[in-house]
Amino acid sequence: MSLFLLPMWLLAFPASGARAAEDLEHSVKAAFLYKFASYVEWPANAFPQADAPIAIAVTGSGVIAAELEQLVSGRTAQGRPIVVKRLASSDPLAGVHILFVGPGEREHLAQWSQHAQAHSTLLVTDSRGALERGSAINFVVVDRRVRFEISLDAAEKSSLKLSSRLLAVAQRVRTGAR
Repeated sequence: MSLFLLPMWLLAFPASGARAAEDLEHSVKAAFLYKFASYVEWPANAFPQADAPIAIAVTGSGVIAAELEQLVSGRTAQGRPIVVKRLASSDPLAGVHILFVGPGEREHLAQWSQHAQAHSTLLVTDSRGALERGSAINFVVVDRRVRFEISLDAAEKSSLKLSSRLLAVAQRVRTGAR
């Protein structure tokens, strides 16, 4: 299933009520986090062994972490198994390849951004203005659909290369520091 078709498929099911819509939004964000792993090129030193897993960490959103844990069970990306970690603001970022910073950790975004750059970690958020504060990918809701915007500058500062296929389906791609 292509990255572009994923949200269309998940959003094809009608949601009844605000709770169902919120649950669906969490599911879509978790699915995107998993799919992002296939569209990122990390530096060779990001993995200690050739068969090391891709670690996706979540902080500030237990709901997204739970959705992601269910989704990735037994799955792989780029030939590597996927593991999910839950982090607190004081936890180290070493060994994490993708970090989702949820609403509960929004106030620590600058700190997470610095750590992400130092550890070649793809920083993903869902906060307004997060690209300007160091996030590489930020979720946005447009016309009741979960989409994402990208900061190429932030990805490059983390020594990451994002696939042109990922860039092609982004709502917005921000280049440079502005």
